[in-house]
Amino acid sequence: MGFVFQMDPAEERKDSKRQQEYLNHLGNVADSEYGMPRRCACGGRMIDELRVKDEFDTQPGKRFFNCVNYEARYKPADGFHYRQPWVIGVQEEIVSLRKRVEEADEVIKWVPILNKQIESVEAQVKRLTLLLDKLTGDVYNLTVQVVALENVCFD
Repeated sequence: MGFVFQMDPAEERKDSKRQQEYLNHLGNVADSEYGMPRRCACGGRMIDELRVKDEFDTQPGKRFFNCVNYEARYKPADGFHYRQPWVIGVQEEIVSLRKRVEEADEVIKWVPILNKQIESVEAQVKRLTLLLDKLTGDVYNLTVQVVALENVCFD
């Protein structure tokens, strides 16, 4: 006869929530690992690590962007700290920068068109200001005439 372990339902919910939070955080870390990381998801600073080969070679070794809290050599990684190959990070950063340059280029193409629109709006504002000044003068003249008529009619 086997022993059946039953967990308290409240404790089981807490454990399930902890597991779900762990998986969500792990997913967030994986999703945020793009380009050259500046900070790890844990808040730790990033360092450049150079892993050299034991035997002498003309290649200097592999480079990584590592969180200072990443300890792959001593214990299994928990997945919450960044360790990204340098080449991949730089390549992703270049792709991102190219995209930003292309977007900036599109914005720059619109500058002459926007300048013409601004000049047109400024000219329109100037015309409307002159019209407003004329209408203000007309209203003043009409007010003076109304006062004169009131004096003639009611005196």
